[in-house]
Amino acid sequence: MEVKPLIRKIVIIALTIVAAYLLQTAVFSHLVLANVTPNILIIVTSAFGFMRGRKDGMFVGFFCGILLDLASGTLFGLYALVYMLIGYLNGLFEKLFYGDDIKLPILLIGISDFLYSIIIYIIFFLVKGRFDILFYLKSIILPEIVYTILVSIVLYFILYRLNIFIDKPDKRSRSKFV
Repeated sequence: MEVKPLIRKIVIIALTIVAAYLLQTAVFSHLVLANVTPNILIIVTSAFGFMRGRKDGMFVGFFCGILLDLASGTLFGLYALVYMLIGYLNGLFEKLFYGDDIKLPILLIGISDFLYSIIIYIIFFLVKGRFDILFYLKSIILPEIVYTILVSIVLYFILYRLNIFIDKPDKRSRSKFV
């Protein structure tokens, strides 16, 4: 891979992560439904994982998690680790991914949000002796998954087009070698 397309890819992915973070923290924090907000960073991490593979999924997951770690101030690196895991696991489905079929992406995003929520429950609640997982499941996890899936239906197509744009070859650089 040439340097120019690599830099272009990194810049586009970085801008996407920052935009997703701003959407999650500045926009959707004011669009609360059923006391939850959608997890935009899970959508981006999952999408880049199953569209681009394990490495890119982990890369995107790491930086999404780092942004959350910087904002939360608790257990620095925890979110980066969780998001990297989610990006990696979604990358395992790259071979099954077909851009025009939305069923697999929506399913993977829902499962990713569920996995994220369970890990966060275990670390922040179960360890502190709060054993009421059914309450947490009913009042936070399931509503968040539904909201995230609804938002991901719209964002998926934007991320899919962005993925195509990242892979689009630079016509000027190709013409130099012809």
